[in-house]
Amino acid sequence: MLSTYRDQIENALDTIRPYLEADGGNVKVVDLSDEMVLRLELTGACSSCPMSTMTLKAGVEEAIKKAIPEISKVEAINVEVA
Repeated sequence: MLSTYRDQIENALDTIRPYLEADGGNVKVVDLSDEMVLRLELTGACSSCPMSTMTLKAGVEEAIKKAIPEISKVEAINVEVA
């Protein structure tokens, strides 16, 4: 499933990566389930930032769903809840 959407996902992530990188972080695609749930890994400063949940929902998920409406949900596999 992931291979079908990988380029679209990466292109969507590229639109927000400069903002993540400016704060010392990034995001990596892990998996796309058959239920269209995209799993990501937040890396660098993003993996331990208390604002990472907000970043994921307001920035990453919004960019992904705007580019690929078929994706139902975006989850981070390593977000620490503050």
